[in-house]
Amino acid sequence: MHVQEWLETVPAVSVYVLVGVVIGLESLGIPLPGEIVLVSSALLASQHGEINPYILGACATAGAIIGDSIGYAIGRKGGRPLLARLGARFPKHFGAGQIAMAERSFQKWGMWAVFFGRFVALLRIFAGPLAGVLRMPYWKFLIANVLGGIVWAGGTTAVIYSVGVVAEAWLKRFSWLGLLLAVLIGIVSMLVVKNRAAKAGEGHGSGEETAADRPEPVSAPVAD
Repeated sequence: MHVQEWLETVPAVSVYVLVGVVIGLESLGIPLPGEIVLVSSALLASQHGEINPYILGACATAGAIIGDSIGYAIGRKGGRPLLARLGARFPKHFGAGQIAMAERSFQKWGMWAVFFGRFVALLRIFAGPLAGVLRMPYWKFLIANVLGGIVWAGGTTAVIYSVGVVAEAWLKRFSWLGLLLAVLIGIVSMLVVKNRAAKAGEGHGSGEETAADRPEPVSAPVAD
């Protein structure tokens, strides 16, 4: 059964809880389809009045922020042995190559890796635990975590909901082609945002660094 078809069979409160929990667990460091669940729920809200998009966006945002914060605490306490255990359990997501890429992003971008990581599936899973492992100052992590959670979760909900409303109007006036076109526009918009975030990360990570340009290691112990 498709995710959206399954969501149509459960009460609105259950949808809110499901979205918050799945996104929270994904942000905590467990590979789950948080984005798929959020997009499906937002599209469902545009077609069924019993699901409030504002409550849905708030639950998604809260799940993202809380999950990342718990992941940070776990990563700070568990240290690098935690990454080794995750690599053994989820080799496709926490392999040596993925961890090395994420560490380079954090060392170059610092707190902005947490913010932009929301728009990249791999970094979305890594952000909280890795920030804790590298002992990023919590106040920096918190700012990026809150801003990233609001922009990603709230923004995704708003965009997909709006697309769904427009699609339903087109569907009544024209045909199912209107729905297809509207959904495609929403998907393309999300991909463009993700692509720009990824390119920005590559641009910042490219080029040789001089001793003056090299950022201070994030892993250096800093008092919170």
